[in-house]
Amino acid sequence: MIDFDGGDSALAVLGALLDRSLTQIGEASADARRFDRELIRSTADVWDSNSLPFFRAATADTPSEREHRALAALEWMAGLGEERRAWVLGQAAAAGHPVDGLLPPAKPSLPGRDYQGRVMAPVMAMTPRTAQSLAADYDLPSAEVRSLHVERAGSRLTGCLELAVSRSYPVDDETSPDDSPESATLAIRLRDITEVRFDSRDARGVAFRPDAEGTSIGIGARGALRAATADVSPDDRCWHLSSAGRRADATTPPRESRPAPAGPPREGDLGDYAMAAATLLHHAMLEIRTVRYHQHAHQAPVRVLQRVFAGAGQAVLAAGGHRPHLRREAAFRRLIETWARRGGPALTEWIAEVLDVTCRQPDFVADLREQARAARAVGAPRRSAPTPWALPGPPESELRLAMYTAAHTRCGTHHDSSALVHLAVPPHPEDAAGTPWRLRSARSTGLARFQLRTEAFQGAGHARVTVDDDALRHVLLRDGALHITSGEDGDHDPS
Repeated sequence: MIDFDGGDSALAVLGALLDRSLTQIGEASADARRFDRELIRSTADVWDSNSLPFFRAATADTPSEREHRALAALEWMAGLGEERRAWVLGQAAAAGHPVDGLLPPAKPSLPGRDYQGRVMAPVMAMTPRTAQSLAADYDLPSAEVRSLHVERAGSRLTGCLELAVSRSYPVDDETSPDDSPESATLAIRLRDITEVRFDSRDARGVAFRPDAEGTSIGIGARGALRAATADVSPDDRCWHLSSAGRRADATTPPRESRPAPAGPPREGDLGDYAMAAATLLHHAMLEIRTVRYHQHAHQAPVRVLQRVFAGAGQAVLAAGGHRPHLRREAAFRRLIETWARRGGPALTEWIAEVLDVTCRQPDFVADLREQARAARAVGAPRRSAPTPWALPGPPESELRLAMYTAAHTRCGTHHDSSALVHLAVPPHPEDAAGTPWRLRSARSTGLARFQLRTEAFQGAGHARVTVDDDALRHVLLRDGALHITSGEDGDHDPS
C-alpha cells in the first residue's frame, strides 16, 4: 500500500522544493557559458540541514504525523534569515505550491551579540546613510583592495570587493593584540554589476557613492565598480566601539534575553535503507556545494550528481509512503540501486564508500561494489577537458570569473598575490555534436599587475599568453580587457 500526501500539504511542498532545486542545479550547470556558481552553491546549501528532516517526514506512519514533521521542517528551512524565507516562498510558488498560509509570520531581523556580549556588525545595504557611517568610522582614503572577484552568474555579473581598512575611531586600552587597527576589513557584495575598471597598481583609496540608480565605488584615481545593489559586512572585532556600533549597542537586547536558536527537527527514526538514501542525498548536496571554493569549482561533479538524483523529491515521497516498514525499506533499497545505475561505476563506488559508514547492510554494499567493477571492465575511458591555453584550432573561451588577491598577511601567515580565472571552453573537436562547453580554471601567483574591465565578460575571445623581454608573463583576453602580468617565478596552474 502506498499512502502519501498530495495537494499543498507541507510534505508535498518539501518534495516539490527538492525536485525544483535539482532542476535548477541542472540548468545552472548544463553548459559552462551559463554556469551559475552562486545559484548552485546556495541551492545545494539549503539541503545541508534539511535532507534528514524531509526523509523523517516522508516516512512517518500516519498522515497527521507526516504533516506535523513536514511543517516543522518547512518552518526550520524558512527560518534561517530573510533571504532563505524569500527563497522558500518564491521557489514553492514557482513549483505550484504557495506556502504563505503554512508559514508563521516572519520574525524581525535583529543585530546579534557575540559570546562576550559585544554587539556584532550586521550585513548592511549600501545606502547613503551607510556610506556616511563607514566614512566616519574608517579611513577610506587609505583603504587598500585586499581582493576583488567578478563573475558571471548565469547572464548577470556579480562580485565581491574586500578592503583592508584602518579605524578612525579610538580603541580602548583593553583591546587584545588580535584586535589591532590593521585587522579590520570590509566585504562589499555587488549584484548586477554594470561597470568594472580595476588596476592593481591603482588600488589604494575608495569612495562609496550610492544613489537612486545603484551603487558606485571609486577605487584609486581611475578605478570604479558600479552595480544595481550592494551590501557591506564589516569584519571588525572592535566594531562595538565604532560610532555605528555604539548606536546599535544602545538598541540591541542583551544576549541572555534572546532565546537560543532552534536546531533542525530531529523527530522520527529512519530504517537502515531510508537512512542510507537520506545520507546519500545529503552527501551529494555537499559535493555539489564544493563549487563555493573558487579554485576547485570546475572539478565539482555537479552535472553527474544532478542527473543521478533528479526527481528525488517525488521518489522519496513514493518510497516513504509504503506500508509496512519492510516494504518501505525495500522501496528505499530499490531507490538506491536506481541511483547507482544512473551514475555508472564511478558513482556506484562513491555510493558504496558513503554507505560503508552509514548503512548496516554490508552485503548490499559489497553487491554495489561488484556492480561497479563489472561495469568498469567494459566501460570506455573518458577524455578530459582541454586546457584553455592549448586548445587545437582557433581557441575560444568565455570569461566566467576573474579574481584578484593582493599579497597580505593574515593570522601571522603571508599570502602571495594571485589571480584566478574561470573560463568556459569549447568541447574537444572529437567530441560528439551537442557536447556542452566546459568550465576550466587557471591560477597565477606572484603577480606584477592585474587589470580588469567590463568588456572582458562580453562574449567569447581568444586567450593569449606571451612572455616579454623582461621575462614577465602576460595573459590577455578580449584585447586586454583582462590582463594578468606575473613574474618568471610565478606559479601558473591551468587545471
